[in-house]
Amino acid sequence: MTDSLNTEFEALLDYIRRSRGFDFTGYKRSSLTRRVNKRMQTVDIQGYGNYLDYLEVHPEEFNHLFNTLLINVTAFFRDRPAWEHLSNEIMPRILQTKDSEELVRIWTAGCASGEEAYTIAIMLAELLGVEQFRERVKIYATDMDEEALNQARQATYLASELHGLTAEQIEQFFEQNEERYTFRKDLRRAVIFGRHDLIQDPPISKIDLLVCRNTLMYFNAETQSRILARFHFALRDGGFIFLGKAEMLLTHSNLFTPVQLRYRIFTKVAKPNLRDRLLLMAQTNSEEEINSLSNHVRLREAAFESGPSARVVIDANGSLSLLNDRARSLFGLTVQDLGRPLQDLEISYRPVELRSCIERAYNERVTINLRDIEWQSPQGEITYFDIQVVPLFDLVSTILGVSINFIDVTRYKRLQEELEHSNQELEMAYEELQSTNEELETTNEELQSSNEELETTNEELQSTNEELETMNEELQSTNEELQTVNDELQRRSEELNRSNAFLEAILTSLKGGVIVVNRNLHVQIWNHKAEDMWGLRPEEAVEQNFLNLDIGLPVEQLRQPIRDCLSGPVDGVSEVVLSAINRRGRNIQCRITCTPLIGEQQQIQGVILLMEEC
Repeated sequence: MTDSLNTEFEALLDYIRRSRGFDFTGYKRSSLTRRVNKRMQTVDIQGYGNYLDYLEVHPEEFNHLFNTLLINVTAFFRDRPAWEHLSNEIMPRILQTKDSEELVRIWTAGCASGEEAYTIAIMLAELLGVEQFRERVKIYATDMDEEALNQARQATYLASELHGLTAEQIEQFFEQNEERYTFRKDLRRAVIFGRHDLIQDPPISKIDLLVCRNTLMYFNAETQSRILARFHFALRDGGFIFLGKAEMLLTHSNLFTPVQLRYRIFTKVAKPNLRDRLLLMAQTNSEEEINSLSNHVRLREAAFESGPSARVVIDANGSLSLLNDRARSLFGLTVQDLGRPLQDLEISYRPVELRSCIERAYNERVTINLRDIEWQSPQGEITYFDIQVVPLFDLVSTILGVSINFIDVTRYKRLQEELEHSNQELEMAYEELQSTNEELETTNEELQSSNEELETTNEELQSTNEELETMNEELQSTNEELQTVNDELQRRSEELNRSNAFLEAILTSLKGGVIVVNRNLHVQIWNHKAEDMWGLRPEEAVEQNFLNLDIGLPVEQLRQPIRDCLSGPVDGVSEVVLSAINRRGRNIQCRITCTPLIGEQQQIQGVILLMEEC
């Protein structure tokens, strides 16, 4: 049964993608099914297959479905402490790296109805001043939801939607028109809105700050990785990315490193590995194409990483370009050292002076071999290396850099020393070394297993956190909808109260008694003048059969005039004069005018009896 439901749901997503170009296959299934089920309940449909048929017959339903799936929860300066840190610490760092006339490029991905984009505009206008802002700032705001983008382009908001702004900011950056506030047009020109699919469309490039808050949490882990690779391509070197409070990037340290983890602000790692760069260049949603493009690259990287000898590659500019796992473990290097000049690293002079060897390899265009180089590890262990400095050339013999191989010859060195004493001592030393290596491998495997378990647990916790944040935003969206309905009901109640008060005033002001009966002759209205004439209170008369009332009026004589009104023309009016006794016991002549009560579509719903003393 579950497999059948999953198949029907995937067929529904495929139909949405083919017919409207919205690809939701990369979104988390738990969130998607919850939102689709909510919409199906609204239109009273059971089963995803039936809902697909409904979409085919009612294309206008797509807009309602997209408004339900694309949760647009946003506000001005949402999570204000994070924005204050961005304004006080991050933006000044960005501005310090730029010339006084150089453009500042910002991208807010998943901008919804625009509050976030205008928040950035307000922040930069306060930092730079209005004139500098107009000349230097470009803010690109993108989203998949065209309806939300149209609202954002208008830049008009209710007073209740500006609660995140101070009174000074509202006065400085908005123009009031009756009950709505419009963002200043001269600053609005710096904000460019456009439809953009993070999964399918290529990223905007050369971005200084990328704001994407509480958007990644709706995607599954695989789609998040593809989007983050594109974000990495979009940012300049040293650029920053500002995420939502449920988004951590702990498993993407090769692309971004934390600047302020509390506020989810990260900076771009300068040089990703080659596979990441190929993924960025591919800009495709097809896993087959990505795997085809990078399959041989992964093989080369795996071979390089698993080499038994420590190996580093220096480019022609003298910067560290590549290093394998053995080199990292031996010399204490990390991926953060990639791109640093060789001269700034300890490996340039320990265990041997490498710069002169590199220069010689460049000049002579031959491999330089160094034998039995002694190196002492931080733990005090003595290791011997044969070092090879190999120049690297392209197809036209242009020097690209050098590969430096550290071949561990410690064991052979020790074997030579032990061989001088005895074969027996050599065998013992070899067995001890072998045992040590096996223990080290066992320890490494145990540590690797523990590390993988910790990573799995962390990813599960991250996924749970993102799911909770998603549900929180859904609840917030539902609460806003309920508040809107409540406001409308309150307004309708006030209108009804005014109408009832107005009708009551009319009935009270009439000099004659007014009695309204429905088609079953049950009293619906009994005004105060009727009470004064016949001594019967409204609560005693309403919903009673008029002909059964015991009052001083011979009501039985009104049966026929009332029936004539109910069955006659809509403009038919009859009048009779009857002798009666009022509530004070006085004999009176009472003129009674019977008029049809006209309802919708000119249907007679009852009779109005107007009674006056002659």
